[in-house]
Amino acid sequence: MFKTITARPLLAGALLGSVLLAGCSGPKTLYQWETYQAQTYEYFKGEEAREAQVEALERDLQKIKSTGRAVPPGYHAHLGMLYAGLGKDDQMVQQFNTEKALFPESASYMDFLLKNAKQGAAQ
Repeated sequence: MFKTITARPLLAGALLGSVLLAGCSGPKTLYQWETYQAQTYEYFKGEEAREAQVEALERDLQKIKSTGRAVPPGYHAHLGMLYAGLGKDDQMVQQFNTEKALFPESASYMDFLLKNAKQGAAQ
């Protein structure tokens, strides 16, 4: 009887400890961000060259793909805007279409940007 009484508190303590440790691991994020947020911030500050931002985002994109994780919404759209600013229209279109495929809710905005880019090229 003495063993049963002391074993229960130990078992309860071990179970409580396991639950607490499991809670400390934190939630897994749905997307892998890498330096996307920092690159977006730099874009709006206008202090870093667009070429450097494209290189960083492309490097991060390869890293994200290698881990099998997903890019966040807006990643390809932002990359497309950077390509548009560099005059690389083919890559811009490719990035906007990728954004539409991954996030269908962005289709109307991506179509709007593509239409405006096409009209700007025609002028």
